[in-house]
Amino acid sequence: MSQACSIHPSILSADFMNLESELNAIATADAVHVDVMDNHFVPNLTLGLPLVEGIQRVSPIPLDVHLMISDPDRWAPAYAEAGAASVTFHAEAATAPIKLARTLRSLGAKSSMALRPVTALEPYIDMLPELDMLLLMTVEPGFGGQAFLDVVVPKIRRARAAIDGSGASVALQVDGGVTAETIKIAAEAGADTFVAGSSVYGADDVAAAIAGLRASAATL
Repeated sequence: MSQACSIHPSILSADFMNLESELNAIATADAVHVDVMDNHFVPNLTLGLPLVEGIQRVSPIPLDVHLMISDPDRWAPAYAEAGAASVTFHAEAATAPIKLARTLRSLGAKSSMALRPVTALEPYIDMLPELDMLLLMTVEPGFGGQAFLDVVVPKIRRARAAIDGSGASVALQVDGGVTAETIKIAAEAGADTFVAGSSVYGADDVAAAIAGLRASAATL
């Protein structure tokens, strides 16, 4: 794999009663993946803007905020204003994705767009220069602990080819079912940024789990 490997542990799998210590435990990662769900776009409800602001104040690493919400055009800019390093909105929920991507960048955050497993990549290829990251979901969004959907692998390959062909500097992230084994599959297909929840926070040694994911991705 020619791309640098970034590991973004998801606090969806963390102990929310000890969140600051759980954040410190992943200090060797590249960013913390923060899932925001509204029980509308996805059938689950998680933390919102006030808690994200609190996480921003204490996190030792940058925030990669993933908005699984309806109407991101309205709500996403507030997360950029709160200091998130990257804000991801779903293509399926955004009304004006190009405008939103440009707004996020203007507020100092990296703009990122996510696609569900069944959402086609091709309608969004021309939009790649507007993005800093493209997230391909390798599970259906909404819940942690799901198994990696290998049917997304061909889309990862097509996304890598499209990014390379565009000349744009766009990270290619995968989220869902990432383990020491599936990260090899995603990395070989061209992904360079990996969200891992239970495979990190479910490990006895969190730092070792992060290092293990890096090593697995780098063996290609």
